[in-house]
Amino acid sequence: MQFLKILAPVKSALVRPLCRGATGLLAAAVLSVCLHASEPVASADWSEAMGNFAQADAAQSSSPGTVLFVGSSSIRLWSTLAADFPEVPVLNRGFGGSQIADSLVHFDHLVTPHHPRLIVFYAGTNDLAAGKSPEEVAADFREFCEKVHASRPDTRILFVSIQLAPARWQLRDKMALTNIYIAAFCAADPRRVFVETNAAMLAPDGSARLEFFVEDRLHLSPAGYAMWRKILSSLLVQ
Repeated sequence: MQFLKILAPVKSALVRPLCRGATGLLAAAVLSVCLHASEPVASADWSEAMGNFAQADAAQSSSPGTVLFVGSSSIRLWSTLAADFPEVPVLNRGFGGSQIADSLVHFDHLVTPHHPRLIVFYAGTNDLAAGKSPEEVAADFREFCEKVHASRPDTRILFVSIQLAPARWQLRDKMALTNIYIAAFCAADPRRVFVETNAAMLAPDGSARLEFFVEDRLHLSPAGYAMWRKILSSLLVQ
């Protein structure tokens, strides 16, 4: 693919921190390779999780201006979310093990019941682990953004960069390339923001800092969530 040839000179630096301001030319190239997302198919049976979300929504509607957190287990396991961001109303709609396509399939349970000012989205690592390509992951995120903005045109979406976790270190090049694609896509619209986290969570030599992960070396430790909180705090109040 011609676009991958364009990226070849930066292959050796894929784990370097990504800047939030990718060039318009790169953004256009990413859009050209991500024109067609595959039909979203759920990776597992999420009926229990969606039922729990529906019950919670029926019991209490979300506040106006809510910051909605959506994604996989790194979102679901963020148990200190409300305490970490006391200045804004937050709502956790993470479901562990999910892929971006799962958030598309269950969009009406995750996003439709709410009118979020901002969506913080983290997913993609499970997709790559399941064999999806960086292009497919980027295309699925593009479709998620399109669905959000079709019904909530003023909602901003923050994509938290795919974490280069030591348990999936063999996927680091694919993770970094996916981050490049999504960073460029986000740069094309001010309603989308790519949030780089790896810069703060890698050692100077590019290796993972284990203190940011629990024993499985995949999910975040309290120190890892504290770093995410530090990075995201100013963005949530804008």
